[in-house]
Amino acid sequence: MATSRSRGLVTASATLAILVAVGSLLGGCGSQQAKPMDDEFAGSGAESSSAPESTEGSGSAGEGKPTAVSRDGLPAAPADTGNYHDGTYALTGKYGHDGADTIDVDLDLSGGQVSRVQVQGHSDSPISRGHMERFARAVPGVIQGRPLKDLKVEKVAGASWTSDAFNKALDLARLEASAERSS
Repeated sequence: MATSRSRGLVTASATLAILVAVGSLLGGCGSQQAKPMDDEFAGSGAESSSAPESTEGSGSAGEGKPTAVSRDGLPAAPADTGNYHDGTYALTGKYGHDGADTIDVDLDLSGGQVSRVQVQGHSDSPISRGHMERFARAVPGVIQGRPLKDLKVEKVAGASWTSDAFNKALDLARLEASAERSS
């Protein structure tokens, strides 16, 4: 009887040791901030809803911070003046690991309002391409006819990271449209 009791204690001790080891290993996984998936694969089916989380695209676990660059070489003002030059602005929003996912944004301004927007996404990932395509179809209805000043999109068509990169492109468009032009 002492033998079976000893074996029971050894088995319980071994099980406890394994659970502690696994808990310790898993405790270091992931980031400090958990965020639920919010796309068609997670079953939300949301086509447009809440604002993007401030932590998305913040550089954690293979994600890159969204950025934007000019494709037309226009100078950017040091600050947004709110007084915008009419014209066409060509920008690229970048996000994902090392900016691997990009969206080309062509934006026409007239009288300080967005008169036309066209978005073309570029990604090697079929899932990302799908988000980009849905975003590109939906975003004109969200921003055309609206003032550029303080314009920011929320998650459009379920594409939060694409929306974040688009907002960076809008920030750069404001700076380019604010820049002094030689007559």
